[in-house]
Amino acid sequence: MKRPHRNSGGFAILLTLLIFTLLVTVTFQFNTSMTSELYAAANLRDNARLGSIAKSGFHYAIAVLFEDANAENEFDSLHEAWANFRALSANSSSMYEDGRFEVRIVDHSGRIQINQLLKAPEVMGEEYIYNMTQKDLLTRFLRSEEFDLDEETVDDLVDALKDWMDPDHEVTGFGAENSYYQTLDKPYACKNGPVDSLEELLLVRGISRELFYGTDEMPGIASYLTTQGNDGKININTAHPLVLSALSEHLDQEMVEEMIAYREDEDNDLSSISWYKGVRGMSSEVSIDHLVSTSSHVFEIRSTGIMETMSKRVEGLVERKEGAIRIVSWKSE
Repeated sequence: MKRPHRNSGGFAILLTLLIFTLLVTVTFQFNTSMTSELYAAANLRDNARLGSIAKSGFHYAIAVLFEDANAENEFDSLHEAWANFRALSANSSSMYEDGRFEVRIVDHSGRIQINQLLKAPEVMGEEYIYNMTQKDLLTRFLRSEEFDLDEETVDDLVDALKDWMDPDHEVTGFGAENSYYQTLDKPYACKNGPVDSLEELLLVRGISRELFYGTDEMPGIASYLTTQGNDGKININTAHPLVLSALSEHLDQEMVEEMIAYREDEDNDLSSISWYKGVRGMSSEVSIDHLVSTSSHVFEIRSTGIMETMSKRVEGLVERKEGAIRIVSWKSE
């Protein structure tokens, strides 16, 4: 007796569809994986290229500062090539096929040196005390109406800064030592040493992010302070008006504006630290020679590599001394 004939055509078609579906799925996944890897490789390549462009801009800025150090004049002002950020970046696009850099050099010698707040003891074992010249300068600065801080708050903040830096564990006035920092929700130790970076100030009692970085309504103190510089003297030729105002209690807004106007005139001689005395309307009570200089030694360089809509930035502090330039700190995005 013959067996009934089975129709295997339907099964073959089904098997063929399953195999085809599997091949399409595998091919799609492979294509997706390859595309992702290609994008990742392209991003890695572009990131490396952006980094190289940004670093080139950084070293270009160093070369400009080095050339300026060997110029004939021995003073620094905002009329010099290093201070013209548009000119620094103007021709960078001609150096690369598909990229450019934007460079800005900021003079930190025109800022208040926070580490000069203390005076080291002359005799071993004695306490660190305030450098009163620098304390008065910092206090006047923090009392600027732009920061909207009352006198008591400013005094407490300055005491907290001293406690953060001095090596002892004694609280100064209404400052703060470990007895305060160890009781926070996320406790940490008081530094009891010099400030290494400005961002470290965010750890000090009384310095909020709003005060440090600023808001839409007020500037941040970070733009006017520095951790570098050995003598604490401020370059009067490059200092911001807020810093100039803090140099003397006898300086008013009109005098500061006249100082700015005077140094903006390229015909005026800015080589002497006493040029401010010849400014129109200057009070005879203003005597700041001991606080100022006309030369700069510490600079911040910010260099951004740009390719179409992509960018990457490197920045760092450099010290220029005796014709040589040393990189103090460096960071990259």
